[in-house]
Amino acid sequence: MTRIFAGPGRYIQSAGALAQLGEEIVQHGNSAFIIADDTVWNLIAETVEESFEGTAGTLDRVEFGGECSTNEIDRLTAAATDFEADTIVGIGGGKTLDAAKSVGARQDLPVGSVPTIASTDSPTSSISIIYEDDGTFANAEQHYSHPAFVLVDTAVIAAAPTRWFVSGIGDALATWYEAQAVWNSGGTTVFDHRPTYAGRALARTCHQLLRDHAEGAVQAVESGSVTESVEAVTEAAILLSGLGFENGGLAAAHAIHDGLTALPETKSSTHGEKVTVGLLAQLLLDGATDETIDDVVAFATSVGLPTGLADLGVNDPSDAELREVGRLATAPDEPISNMSMNISPEQIAEVLRVLDDL
Repeated sequence: MTRIFAGPGRYIQSAGALAQLGEEIVQHGNSAFIIADDTVWNLIAETVEESFEGTAGTLDRVEFGGECSTNEIDRLTAAATDFEADTIVGIGGGKTLDAAKSVGARQDLPVGSVPTIASTDSPTSSISIIYEDDGTFANAEQHYSHPAFVLVDTAVIAAAPTRWFVSGIGDALATWYEAQAVWNSGGTTVFDHRPTYAGRALARTCHQLLRDHAEGAVQAVESGSVTESVEAVTEAAILLSGLGFENGGLAAAHAIHDGLTALPETKSSTHGEKVTVGLLAQLLLDGATDETIDDVVAFATSVGLPTGLADLGVNDPSDAELREVGRLATAPDEPISNMSMNISPEQIAEVLRVLDDL
């Protein structure tokens, strides 16, 4: 079967990298349409505007509405058309960046991805996760092109709330286990082809960096410091996890995440927090050893990640609610099909209850 490896055109990471944004943008166009919410823009506007000084580039900024929904993407696309943009740039969290990717895809324009938190592996990917206006998962848009560049300022990442950094660790933690499941089952990646050896190797390296550096990196971020451990974990959470999941494959962990979004109590939980619970459920479904499960639980606990539904604020869910999570997770377009066995909604409901018992 054909194997495909794909990723962003360029990846830049360092403390202070945001000062290079204008120079990077003008490699792709002169009229940059920047999508960022007010909170993010107030923090970085001066640096971004100064980065354009001495270049031929111009910029316009529109406020991101907060939800990567079809309605929001349509609004942003219309605004970009009015501005006659030739480059789309998302600055902020995963939903902002996903919206920018969808706007760029609709207009066939290059996209710049500038994460201000390391909460997911969205910045490097060719996928936008689309939600309903109320925050419920709707679908995943697969774009033909990746971001033209990804620019990560680790000083900005370290200054953000620690919870976002920990969330990125949770999202990245699943990368290796899902890639293994896809490899072993003969499954396919988001490109609908077999995973590459390179994608699998990157997923493994992502996992190793997390195990070697995560605890120290979290401690450093709590004080706003940028250490080599922060650099390592940021690269793992954004670059290696992004390349690893697209070129290595997704499995039950992310499918169960999608199902968990149907529970109202999880709305305040981050993507990575829900993925961590999904990962532990995947390990139970896959018959992982007690030693493996205990090891992942211990690691998750050591960095402040949840290990069950109660940690997501879901207390005493009904059987019907958990079956609905299972129903959504086992939908035909979900990556749970990459598991080596058929999994029913009832099995997912059962393992989610077992997690809280553990």
